[in-house]
Amino acid sequence: MGGSPSLRWCLASSSQGDIAVTTSDLVGLRIKTVRRQRGLSQAQLAHPELSDSYVSLIESGKRTPTPAVLELLAQKLDCSLSYLVNGVTAEQMNDIELGLGYARLALENGEVHEARTRFAELLADNNLAGLTALRQEAEYGLALATEATGDLSQAIEILRRLDAEELSADRHVEIALALCRCHRDKGDLVAAVEVGERILSGAVRPAWTDGLVELGATLLAAYWVRGDLLRARQFSAELLAAAELLGTPRATVAASWNAARVAESVGRGEEALALVERAYAIQSETGAPRNLARLRGAVAGHHARLNPQNTDKLRELFGQTLRDVAESSAGVTDQAIAELELAKVELTAGRLELAIEHARAADGLLAAETPELDAQGRMILARAQGALGDREQGLASAREALRFMQQSPASRQAAGKWYALAETIDELGDEERAVEAYQQALACVGL
Repeated sequence: MGGSPSLRWCLASSSQGDIAVTTSDLVGLRIKTVRRQRGLSQAQLAHPELSDSYVSLIESGKRTPTPAVLELLAQKLDCSLSYLVNGVTAEQMNDIELGLGYARLALENGEVHEARTRFAELLADNNLAGLTALRQEAEYGLALATEATGDLSQAIEILRRLDAEELSADRHVEIALALCRCHRDKGDLVAAVEVGERILSGAVRPAWTDGLVELGATLLAAYWVRGDLLRARQFSAELLAAAELLGTPRATVAASWNAARVAESVGRGEEALALVERAYAIQSETGAPRNLARLRGAVAGHHARLNPQNTDKLRELFGQTLRDVAESSAGVTDQAIAELELAKVELTAGRLELAIEHARAADGLLAAETPELDAQGRMILARAQGALGDREQGLASAREALRFMQQSPASRQAAGKWYALAETIDELGDEERAVEAYQQALACVGL
């Protein structure tokens, strides 16, 4: 019978609510339309399994057919069940699912702009409008691809719109995780914390799952960035205990990765390195190129802070990180961070032209929504240009760094960046602006 390959898919989908969310009148109208196209009366369609009055009630929207009845009617009408339920043919359904597969693959392979285009094209297809689960999947994919291109504001808008819909519990957690991460990366730490705490700090916290541990780890990073180290230490211990209880690779990676940041911030550098290397080792066995690439960068970052003079090793680590993030869905911001780390390595090694090259490559990747990273790149340029004897150009870069830092929210992490910028400007001889930067550093810690 026509459309039969799609029957199993549609019946499986009915358990997820696809039939429930389809209005009875639309289903009935489709049955009536196809019946008339086939030249059948209601009695002919009904006989012998159903009564013609029952078919009449279905067509008028006064009865909602069960999945079994819908399958029977689809067979008798020689059409696909997917058309009766969703208004699309089996061929259209296959095209949509194939398109989603290509869009996901593009995102996973680091082709983030192509992925964004593919997801947007799918959502422009009217056939997707009635397929709630698939449309939500496409919207979520579009949000991730948009985030990966560096357009954090648009990604947040898509995620918020999706979060307002009726979703599964797991999807709500995924969206909260992405929202928390986007707000954090944009520098809106208040919003990042609010999103995470809305789910994790209620009167009754849900039982820990992999997804909730990942959300908790993202919330922990927001605490760390804003300098709330006491809360970060307490929550870090809680997440590690939850991950130990779950015993899953995904939870262990998330908890260990972000606990490493907290350990380092309180002076336990070797413990931090052990935690992040543990996370990297586990992730290496389980795949997920995006997380593996970012974890490689995290390991390299901890090595850089413990032994910044080992430039040969750091150049190799950050170089591989840059290649990995470019081939994953990590996105342009992570590529820019790797370029900035390589710029710092070359600055330490005295290879000033290469430092400038990497800093400018980072600048070409960054969007306007990451001012602290923009400031970091300008500060590296200022130091390299000053060391090359071009004081005027160095000061120009340092003043641009000042402008970007003034767009960043105050936090203890920002205080360190203000202090480093003040030292750079002071070395270049602009005492007035150096004092301004020192004052901003003090203001960030409430002094």
